[in-house]
Amino acid sequence: MDTPEELWRMITGNMALIQVQATVVGFLASIAAVVFGWIPDGHFSIGHAILLCASSVATAFIASLVLGMIMIGVIIGSRKMGINPDNVATPIAASLGDLITLALLSGISWGLYIELEDKPYVNPLVFAFFVALLPLWIIIAKKNPATREVLYSGWEPVIIAMAISSVGGLILGKTVSDPNFVGMAVFTPVINGVGGNLVAVQASRISTYLHMSGMPGETSEMAPRKCPSPCRTFFSSDVNSQSARVLFLLVVPGHLVFLYTISSMQGGHTTLTLIFIVFYMTAALLQKLVV
Repeated sequence: MDTPEELWRMITGNMALIQVQATVVGFLASIAAVVFGWIPDGHFSIGHAILLCASSVATAFIASLVLGMIMIGVIIGSRKMGINPDNVATPIAASLGDLITLALLSGISWGLYIELEDKPYVNPLVFAFFVALLPLWIIIAKKNPATREVLYSGWEPVIIAMAISSVGGLILGKTVSDPNFVGMAVFTPVINGVGGNLVAVQASRISTYLHMSGMPGETSEMAPRKCPSPCRTFFSSDVNSQSARVLFLLVVPGHLVFLYTISSMQGGHTTLTLIFIVFYMTAALLQKLVV
């Protein structure tokens, strides 16, 4: 990032890589949603399936493009100001990601649904347009050495994350439909958002730490020789262990702020008793400890 040429090459390569992953994962997520909706109901509509695929791919593509541009600005600005981008960019991406994606998904799906009856060819065209751009993004990503390897080997965590989110959506759908847990829906994005943001910061810091230690496959004194134990992860003098302790201690005050905000806005339809707060905090700390 020291010269404009290298900076531009890094930006174009990473943006192309993100668009490839967004298009593919958006399509896979729509297929999973179609299957999960078809199996319990036993009803399948080809028009609605194409609508879901087109909406998912278009949303993933546009949301990744917008977030990618925002992240580029945040990272470049952080570098110029002497701030570690790992502490800034990842929480912004995690926070804005859900907001931008949900807003785009609702708007795009609503617009495509209106055209479903009068112009049924619009949905297939939208889907085909974004899929047709895949070869272009692949070519651009392959030209950059920094993104060429990720283009081939970086699919497992993305697809696994999509699968976990899909299963989590099914669990949430079953939970909120239970009358005993009708008020829990408002707490789900809070507990997932706080834990996800903190873990994203730690994962980004570890990624930077490993990149500084050398190329993949090389041994270095900075990089651990084996997977660290839970005690070493939280109680050693290592820089990653120190950041893990700090992030872990932020769980309780962060959740207390959100719980008070939800209670003051009379959201969730759940009374904040001492027992509820204790079990909620236990679940939040356990979640952060595991991930």
